[in-house]
Amino acid sequence: MPIYEYECEGCGRHLEVWQKITDEPLTTCEVCGGKLHKLISQSSFILKGSGWYVTDYVRKGQNNQKDGKKAENRSSENKDKK
Repeated sequence: MPIYEYECEGCGRHLEVWQKITDEPLTTCEVCGGKLHKLISQSSFILKGSGWYVTDYVRKGQNNQKDGKKAENRSSENKDKK
């Protein structure tokens, strides 16, 4: 069940509530009776397992690109020595 955050217009109280997605949002503050606004907060979202960009879709040439730059530097050094 997701946790929803609310803030009261009247007293400024901030509360977090475990609610089902199908539950109606809260509208009134239990403390002062003021109007509640649902807040948008950061969610924790973690991609685990195979099939995600970090593990499977990284450019295969990235490591080779570094080696390629080193090879270019070596070839230019050899030209300078001649």
